[in-house]
Amino acid sequence: MKPADSITIGEAARATGVSAKMIRYYEETGLLGPAARTASGYRLYAPADLHALRFVRRGRDLGFSVEDIKALLALWQDRARASAKVKALALGHVDDLRRRIAALEDMARTLSDLAEHCCGDARPDCPILDDLAAGATTGDGPHHPAFGVGRTPSR
Repeated sequence: MKPADSITIGEAARATGVSAKMIRYYEETGLLGPAARTASGYRLYAPADLHALRFVRRGRDLGFSVEDIKALLALWQDRARASAKVKALALGHVDDLRRRIAALEDMARTLSDLAEHCCGDARPDCPILDDLAAGATTGDGPHHPAFGVGRTPSR
């Protein structure tokens, strides 16, 4: 029998915007505690579980890793926490986001430069393909540690 304030995984997914597959994944990885179960084995979620799922979804929306969200959840649930720990984690994430933004901007500059040097006509010569092929054959080419690509090619 299902408690009155509990809902199924499908209902939890609709209520939180987190897919049932991700809810199961978060449970498997320990990000969320194990769900209560009916006698027939169906997962049940209480209002506190839904709140935690919304917290996780918002953390993912902000780009936090599962590991960071796990730490943030623990801090959120610890009413004796120091907000300095939360701030440090958030600022570390901001630094990471800025590094990733710089890498994306570098990739955009590289591709823009390559496209600028491509005639874009009926001829087969193409510096974009040449650059991609050079990286594929030599193991060298545009690389960036954050994404695996994005360095301006040498001429």
